[in-house]
Amino acid sequence: MDQLLSWNDQFWAWVVIPLIVVTSLLYLVLTRGVQFRLFAQMIRGLREDPGEGTEGHRKVSAFQAFAISSAARVGTGNIVGVSTAIAIGGPGAVFWMWIMAITVAATAFAESTLAQVYKERTPEGFKGGPSFYMKHGLKAPWLGAVFAVILIFTYPFSFNMVQANTFTGAVNDSLDGMGVATGDTTTWIIAIVLAVVTAFVVFGGLQRIAHFAQLAVPAMALVYLGLGTAIVIINADQLPGAIANIIGSAFGFEQFAGAALGTVIIQGVRRGMFSNEGGMGSAPNAGATATVSHPVKQGLTQAFGVYFDTIFICSISAFIILTTNPVYGDPNVNLVTRGVDATLGGWALQVMALILVLFTFTSVVGNYFYGETSIRYLRDNRWTVGALRVIVVGLVLLGSVASLETVWSIADVTMGLMATVNLIAVLGLTGVVVKVLRDYDRQRKAGLDPVFTRESVPGLSGLQVWEPETAAVAPVSEK
Repeated sequence: MDQLLSWNDQFWAWVVIPLIVVTSLLYLVLTRGVQFRLFAQMIRGLREDPGEGTEGHRKVSAFQAFAISSAARVGTGNIVGVSTAIAIGGPGAVFWMWIMAITVAATAFAESTLAQVYKERTPEGFKGGPSFYMKHGLKAPWLGAVFAVILIFTYPFSFNMVQANTFTGAVNDSLDGMGVATGDTTTWIIAIVLAVVTAFVVFGGLQRIAHFAQLAVPAMALVYLGLGTAIVIINADQLPGAIANIIGSAFGFEQFAGAALGTVIIQGVRRGMFSNEGGMGSAPNAGATATVSHPVKQGLTQAFGVYFDTIFICSISAFIILTTNPVYGDPNVNLVTRGVDATLGGWALQVMALILVLFTFTSVVGNYFYGETSIRYLRDNRWTVGALRVIVVGLVLLGSVASLETVWSIADVTMGLMATVNLIAVLGLTGVVVKVLRDYDRQRKAGLDPVFTRESVPGLSGLQVWEPETAAVAPVSEK
């Protein structure tokens, strides 16, 4: 296992991170900074009305698709991951997380735009993602199958076991804080309750997942942002010093705990990728479900998801840590929780436990959905989907009570492989993204609400939807 982990560190340092950086910089140039110049359209796109669903065809709104991807994105990595990055790489890691988010938003835009272009229609709505644009765009269905298998192992299987374990630990910690004795029996009760609630949501299909996500994601974000903002305000006198520490150690001006500049950068970039999932190929599975009038609209929405995750949620975690003068160096200590306790006292730890519960459960649901999209690519029938749901619920139960160090380590490896396969596909379809974006820009320049059809980009093949007749019933953006 040690050799595998060593190889994985090298693979991330020399393959995955350079590949995501090159891809993001390429799209930054080719799209003329789409993540900056169309920022207002990102916000507007969240409010797009999908219209009424036709008989036998249900619709998912742009916001619901955003909420599904955010449910998976926003998890314990936004708290524990930021804590680990700062513990190992120092405050400068936060700066590189920001840079990573701003840059990788272009790749997030590209992959979700492609997911929309090559999505397929089903009775429950739309389905799509990297496997589908590999099949229809690259004409490489075998590559799509490889990606689907890797994703299923990584997200609904491995990551959900880890999230379930974190969920159980958070509830036990909360009960301990209230003076309730905990043990194996308590852990099993929590595990069973989590498995039952998970089953209720995932067996409800896409529509139930979408409705759950659109309610849960804003709630958990507001609670955490509210708590974090209160702590930063209380420690406002420490804020200038925190910002100075971030900038100073980002470029090696202030050596931190022996962390070399390379370590600082790698920690920021890698933790940023883990958190916002830009370029990983996961979020496009949610982005493809949205009913929008133009693929670029959902590409912009999912690019905003990167900002939401890293610039907002991760930044709050960072400032909680850096304004409460923590003792760094131990990656096994949750510096966020320590900062909350130092500022607000023990009662706030119960709120943190609730936040962790929300973050982990929404991640379980979001991760499952990614797996369902992939299993539907491999074999789309009720038996395979039903089997996946049963397996996921079983693994959630198992993960709640098991030791998962090996599972997490292997998932870390497969996540790097998944990102590599996806980024190769995104690079191979650069021309499609650029042409579709030009069509969007052309229509906006003409004062139109952009509508995409198969005729919008001459010579574009492999499209499964976007028939001209659907343009008449395309959703309308709120002005």
